[in-house]
Amino acid sequence: MTSIILFCLWVVTANVIAMLPSRDHHWSAAYVLISVGIPLLGYLTWQNGPVIGLVGLVAGMSVLRWPMIYLSRWVRTKVGR
Repeated sequence: MTSIILFCLWVVTANVIAMLPSRDHHWSAAYVLISVGIPLLGYLTWQNGPVIGLVGLVAGMSVLRWPMIYLSRWVRTKVGR
């Protein structure tokens, strides 16, 4: 239950950060959210199982969609060579 509460706080924090103005288009905040979110996602999966972990992964990917888009573009260029 603790991991679900922490993950919900992470999602709320990410949404509040998204509403604030930023000069670097929120990339510095995205790096912090990613570095906190990955261990939190592991904790969520460990405590609640893989189905809830996948739900958390999809929720995190929807919040951080632009880093995921850039990652998928980068992987496509590396694999396409």
